[in-house]
Amino acid sequence: MTNKTYIIAEAGVNHNGDIALAKQLVDAAVQAGADAVKFQTFKADLLVTKDTPKAGYQARNTGEDNGQYAMLKALELTEQQHVELHHYCQLQGIDFMSTPFDVKSMHFLLQFNMPFLKIPSGEVNNALLLWHAARTGLPIILSTGMATLADIEYALAVILYGRHNPKLPTGLTEIFKFRSTLLAQGVTLENIMLLHCTTQYPTPLSDVNLKAIPHLNSTFGLPVGYSDHSDSVLVPALAVANGAVCVEKHFTLSRSMKGPDHAASMEPDELKQMIKMIRETEVVQGRAIKFPQTYEFDTQQIARQRLVTRTPIKCGESFTCDNVTTARSPRGLSAIHYWDLINTHAERDYNEMDAICMIADQ
Repeated sequence: MTNKTYIIAEAGVNHNGDIALAKQLVDAAVQAGADAVKFQTFKADLLVTKDTPKAGYQARNTGEDNGQYAMLKALELTEQQHVELHHYCQLQGIDFMSTPFDVKSMHFLLQFNMPFLKIPSGEVNNALLLWHAARTGLPIILSTGMATLADIEYALAVILYGRHNPKLPTGLTEIFKFRSTLLAQGVTLENIMLLHCTTQYPTPLSDVNLKAIPHLNSTFGLPVGYSDHSDSVLVPALAVANGAVCVEKHFTLSRSMKGPDHAASMEPDELKQMIKMIRETEVVQGRAIKFPQTYEFDTQQIARQRLVTRTPIKCGESFTCDNVTTARSPRGLSAIHYWDLINTHAERDYNEMDAICMIADQ
């Protein structure tokens, strides 16, 4: 990662299974200035059982509760549509990404040379998927919605195991024993980023918890990004101010469209505004050191207080609190030397409000 925040415009399933709509989402992401546009790759037959109900927000946003299977089946992209979308992203100059929800989908996506392999929050405990992801050697983004620190610890242990062991483990005991051996040898996780998020659509501002970003960074020693589900344009920029090196945000062409995620997604103009705010945040962050800008020195010359005479003073007379004051002046000693000057003697005659340029040797 560079100092530039990597911004992922999350199209997700907001294409509603329509390739033409998916391409319009790519166009919108490009126009907004995103670094990547991300979709979701899954097979409903592998992802859910047919009796799995919709999450509450999914039922509310679709206006029906016919179960996750039917909903997801209608939102699948075919393999050929993935190829077409990847090619379209290349033409438009934006990174193509897609989140795999099963091992088969993950291996299918490898042909596209994605910059990151994203593990969604719901798969943080999917040990087999985590192991296969680790074996690819690709940089991994691990989303942590719904996760405890222990959940993250387990997931990272599996990934570390997979990075360095081509054999499937026999269980968690072997995984953690292997991890202890690697850590003792100074081996640590590389090319992995955690993604803080709250899995609620939309997330109430009181539950966003941006302080978790530096907390995750200090706890695991890994770069941390932020996946935003709030309805605020400002929150992602605040996440960057709190140390997020990547921002992911769901977007749609219109929140009025029917589907599980449209209602909690940004529209194109909002996405563009969000990215502008993030880029401005990067600029204003500056460096972690206080120093005046070069142009401030010119202002300093006329804005700073200097030592001047309150009354006329003859050569040899003492400078006192009664005959010395401070004022803005283009010349003279800095007012910080006020007490150094008091009780010393004038080296020449001064008129009222003359600048005092030196302290005479006593």
